[in-house]
Amino acid sequence: MILTLLISFLLLQAVMPGPDRVSDEIADQVGNDEEVGNDVEVGSEEDVNVSEIIFEHIGDEYEWHITEWKGKPIAIPLPCIVIDNGIHVFTAHHAAENGYAFNENGKLVNADTGKRPFDISITKNVLSLMMSSLLLLIVVLITARWYKKHDSLKEAPTGLANAMESLIKMVDEMALENIGEKDYRKYSPYLCMAFLWILLNNFMGIIPFFPGGANLTGNIAITLVLALFTFFTVNLTGSKHYYKEMLWNPDSPVFLRPIMAVIEVFSAIMKPVSLTVRLFANMLAGHIMILCMVCIIFIMAKYGPALSGGMTAVSVIFGVFLDALECLVAFVQAYVFTTLSSIYIGLARSH
Repeated sequence: MILTLLISFLLLQAVMPGPDRVSDEIADQVGNDEEVGNDVEVGSEEDVNVSEIIFEHIGDEYEWHITEWKGKPIAIPLPCIVIDNGIHVFTAHHAAENGYAFNENGKLVNADTGKRPFDISITKNVLSLMMSSLLLLIVVLITARWYKKHDSLKEAPTGLANAMESLIKMVDEMALENIGEKDYRKYSPYLCMAFLWILLNNFMGIIPFFPGGANLTGNIAITLVLALFTFFTVNLTGSKHYYKEMLWNPDSPVFLRPIMAVIEVFSAIMKPVSLTVRLFANMLAGHIMILCMVCIIFIMAKYGPALSGGMTAVSVIFGVFLDALECLVAFVQAYVFTTLSSIYIGLARSH
C-alpha cells in the first residue's frame, strides 16, 4: 500500500493541471464578449459550458474546491512543492510571488526560464490518495483488532469486521481458484489490498462532497501504477514453465516458435495496458455521465419553466439511476481487476 502511494504520488505530477485554469478561461471569454458588445452576464444560462464544467470536476487541481458561499469560493489550499535551486513551498495563488507560473497545460514552470521544476506538489488527487490509503489502513487495523480480541470460531463477527470478512474471504477464494492451493497464500494479501483499495476509491469518487469527489481511479496514472504492480508480480515470480511456454513453446512447430515468442511477449505487455484502460475508462465514463445529467438542468433553464421543470425531473431521475449504476460499476471494476490479476498470476505459476 505504501509503495503504491509513493509511486502514484510521483506519477500524478506529470498529469496534473493548474488551479482555476477553467475559471480563468471563462472569465477571459466573458471579458472578450463584453468588449465586442455582447450582453453576457456572468452566471447566466448562456455561460454554461458543459465540457468546461466536466473537465474541471474530473481533472486534478492545486486546491480542493468545496463550495461557494455568497459568491465566494470555499476551497482548501494545497501546498505546491517544487525543487528548483532549493525546496520552495507555496500555494497556487502565491506562485507568481515565488517566481513561478502555469503554462498552457496548467503545470508549474519557472517564470523566468519557462522550464518545469521537479514538482512534488500535493494536489487534489494526491491528497485523496493519502486519505484513502490512511482510511483503508485504519479499517484493516480495526478489523484485525476485533479478531485479536475475539475467537472467530466461537463468535461471529459483527459490523465492520463482518463486512470485511465477507470481502476478504471472497478474494481469498478467488485466489485459491485461479492460482492454486500451492501458491495462492503468497498472493492473496496483494489481491486483497488491490481489491479493497480500488473499491474504496471507486466509492469515494462517487461521493460529491469532501473528502470524496476526487477522480482518483478515473486517473490513468493511478490505474497504471496498479496494473504495473500486477505486471511485475506476474513476471518477476513466474515459474520456468511460464517462461518456457512464452519464449520457446515446445508444443508449437520449430519454425513457428520465434513468431509465437514475439506474440506471447506482446501479449504479456498488453495485459497491464488492458487493466489500466479498463478501470480508468469505466470510472471516468461514469463520472462524465452523471455530470452531463446534472448539466442538463442548467442548460434547459433558459427555455421556460415548463420545459425546464420537466427536464429537471428527468435529469434527477436519470441522475439517481446513474448514481446507483455507478455504485454497481464501482464494485464490478474492483472485482474484475482483481480477478484478472489472479488469473494472470495463476498462469505464471502454472506447473
